[in-house]
Amino acid sequence: MNKKLKWTLITLAALALVLGLVFKFMQYETKKASPEDTVSYKKDGKQLSVFYCRPSKKGRVIFGLLVPYDKVWRTGANEATTFSTDTSIEIDGKTLPAGKYTLWTIPGKETWTVIFNTKQYGWGITYGGEASREPEFDAVQVKVSVQHNPETAELFTISFDDSDTLKMVLEWDQTRVSVPIK
Repeated sequence: MNKKLKWTLITLAALALVLGLVFKFMQYETKKASPEDTVSYKKDGKQLSVFYCRPSKKGRVIFGLLVPYDKVWRTGANEATTFSTDTSIEIDGKTLPAGKYTLWTIPGKETWTVIFNTKQYGWGITYGGEASREPEFDAVQVKVSVQHNPETAELFTISFDDSDTLKMVLEWDQTRVSVPIK
């Protein structure tokens, strides 16, 4: 092997190593501010899970400013939020087949649109900061009412509540929305 080829290969290997380390460092730093979480529900033959990243309020005005009203939001931070179900379920009366979906919302003052999309998106937003959701891949869209959360939720939180009927609950700041599931 000649010297020039050898040094080219060494340089490329070193560059790949540095880029890999920079990527891992950036991933760690962004996840530190908005940690990953997975919430699961397993009961009555249903197995549901949501993987998402949890941004913090940090004294900011959230809905209407940081997260604009009437625009698609990736429903979390760092990457697209995913929702999985191992069986067909009903979301507010609409059938959602078993599978893995990206979860999108369009927050409004009085109602939110909650969207389950069949396409998997890595980061969830474009380089320009717009949501990367493609409407032609929407499986289910439902509108739900906004409820006032009496206590401020510092971290964006998704949970399942089956105290009366099963709901997926999204809350942040003083906003709460519940998505009925059967």
